[in-house]
Amino acid sequence: MLLRSIFSRIHKSQFLNNFSCLANVNSLALDSVTAISPSKLKPLSVEEKAQEKVNVISYLIYTCGLSPNKAISTSKKVHFDIPEKPDAVLNFLAENGFSKSQIAELVGKRPSLLLSDPEKTLLPKIEFFLQSTGIGKADLFRTIAKCPTFLTRSLENQLIPIYNYLNDIIGAEKVATLLRRGSWIFGQTFANRVIPNVDFLRALGVPNSFIAFVLYHYPEAIGQKHDQFIEIVAEVKEMGFDPLKSTFVLAIHARSGEGNKALWARCYETYRKWGWSKDDIYMAFKKHPNCMLLSEKKISGVLSFLVTKMGFESRMMAQYPQLIFYSLEKRIIPRCSVVHLLSLKGLVRKDKSLSTILCLTDKYFLDKFVTKYSEEVPQLFDIYKGKAVVPEV
Repeated sequence: MLLRSIFSRIHKSQFLNNFSCLANVNSLALDSVTAISPSKLKPLSVEEKAQEKVNVISYLIYTCGLSPNKAISTSKKVHFDIPEKPDAVLNFLAENGFSKSQIAELVGKRPSLLLSDPEKTLLPKIEFFLQSTGIGKADLFRTIAKCPTFLTRSLENQLIPIYNYLNDIIGAEKVATLLRRGSWIFGQTFANRVIPNVDFLRALGVPNSFIAFVLYHYPEAIGQKHDQFIEIVAEVKEMGFDPLKSTFVLAIHARSGEGNKALWARCYETYRKWGWSKDDIYMAFKKHPNCMLLSEKKISGVLSFLVTKMGFESRMMAQYPQLIFYSLEKRIIPRCSVVHLLSLKGLVRKDKSLSTILCLTDKYFLDKFVTKYSEEVPQLFDIYKGKAVVPEV
């Protein structure tokens, strides 16, 4: 009913005319933060406020490109009685190369930007990112549309200091990549989360290269609340991880956030189903922390083939958790099939270690196990390429 009522009123009026006819609007200056008419001599009546809301919704739909439902929800976050400021912002964005869809996305997420001063507030930030980071316009505008908070932060007090801090740790090229990803690491929690967490790692002796790695690849881990971060680091240390090794920061990432913790628990149960003990699982985790961030389908797919079809012992895999990351179709099945066929023909030992089979480079494996025996077993290359039937155990 609300939607129908509002649009009935929209179609009964000319919304641009409504903007210009409200009480002496041409002589009023809008408050730059709230954009509510500052006139205290004649407050808006209930009818005028209702009409203003209709006008704003109409403007968001017909000028900004928002959907009706989105315009209604967005209208609760922005108020203006004349369109001069929003018009100036939209013209600025369009003239600088933002697409209509990007403008609609940006306004829908941060409608308060419609009340900005384009030349004083928006332009300096855009110029800073373009000039300092080397990011292209297309990438920057795509990022801003997805994460318009970049334009709501203070240039001098937030954006420049954050950029300089990140640049010192990971370098300009990777900072630009973080921008392209729209990383929230440039947000308002940087000073009370990222910096204290980085300082904490440094105090533990974690090498700068590992800090740079986690900051670039897993910024959400380094950007969590400081007290939670301290707890996770303590947990990881208690598990026996060494701050001087890269697995330390990988373990922190694996134990950070509700999503990763839930995935860790599911991985734990999956490995248990395949006969791994608690010690097996923790050994694998210490060797390759990301083995606890895999899907059940990935883990079971690899173990099912290696254990059921190839006859390897399941718990042995805990010693080589990195093998679970290899592609089943592109690497594990073709290589194991080749070696298995060679062993059936007595050309190689049956007890070839799985790490030897799977960890060799493609060229070395091809030379050692395929090309070398191509005359004795002509179908080897087809098996290696997945074009022949996999031999049974």
